[in-house]
Amino acid sequence: MSDLPSAIHPDILPRLDPEYVAFHNIHLAHRVPPHTIPWHPDIRKAPYIPGGSPIRTVGAVKDISLQNCKIRAFIPEGTPPPEGWPVLLYIHGGGWTLGSIDTLNSFISRQCKDNNCVSVALDYRLAPENPYPAAVEDTVDALKFIYYNGKAEFNANVNKIAIGGSSSGGNLAAIACLKAQELTPPIPIIFQLLIVPVIDNTASVTDERYPSWKECQNTVWLCEGRMMWFRNMYLPDPATWTEPDNSPIFASDALLAKVPPAFVSVCELDILRDEGLAYGEKLKSLGVKVEAKVYPGASHQILGMDAALKVGKQQADDAIKAVGDAFKAA
Repeated sequence: MSDLPSAIHPDILPRLDPEYVAFHNIHLAHRVPPHTIPWHPDIRKAPYIPGGSPIRTVGAVKDISLQNCKIRAFIPEGTPPPEGWPVLLYIHGGGWTLGSIDTLNSFISRQCKDNNCVSVALDYRLAPENPYPAAVEDTVDALKFIYYNGKAEFNANVNKIAIGGSSSGGNLAAIACLKAQELTPPIPIIFQLLIVPVIDNTASVTDERYPSWKECQNTVWLCEGRMMWFRNMYLPDPATWTEPDNSPIFASDALLAKVPPAFVSVCELDILRDEGLAYGEKLKSLGVKVEAKVYPGASHQILGMDAALKVGKQQADDAIKAVGDAFKAA
């Protein structure tokens, strides 16, 4: 197995969930990591993470084109409450470079089904063709569309909007919670779901603030080389890496103190683990309600493997419950 392109590194192997190891060796070890070959847009056509659960049946699915991007709304079955359905805007990962509106159909449709909410997927513009700040602009545009048009388009309660995302999508979700405050008028967000988020684009393996970068530099799926490849695709100018629209941990305390409650979901063997936890601690220190959870033995991409891995199902179940609880409390 050790000569396969995505073989598990011996540094990581003993610490990984054995169920994951068995699945990886069958389904992922043969895949050529995208950062090891010359860039071509066709890399995006590679199969997504295997092991995901099926798309849930919902009341309706509606695709809507915005100025530079597209959204897909999963709408619940049945009659909406008098004030309208609550809304979750959820943003896919893929290092701002890979992924599409289809990437998380399973998880987003489950949010709709289990939480009786309109769940919206965002098809934002991707790097390197559209580097920073395109993805941030598209996220804010989608949020504004939901707030101003959601009631008419899909019976939304626009006073009950949550936002979430995975990986680079978690980065965009955290940033959207900051940007929403600066709009005129501000858009109220009631909750943020940050799953394995990118929080600090200055992080590196020599960075003592985030030991997971060194500890997990050879981890599966999102190793140091792949993460830096994504960063350089999206953020070709290192001078922008400290901007809060790239690294939300550098936002002002005044803005951070006003973000909504958060569930921060990170994986033990993910290079991004410690920056996610640090963000949660920073928000807590400013009075924001935060729940953080680390999934032991888990790698970055387990949310998409919820039908194959017990730990992937647990992460998905916890995320569903967190959003549902937030809507009930709002």
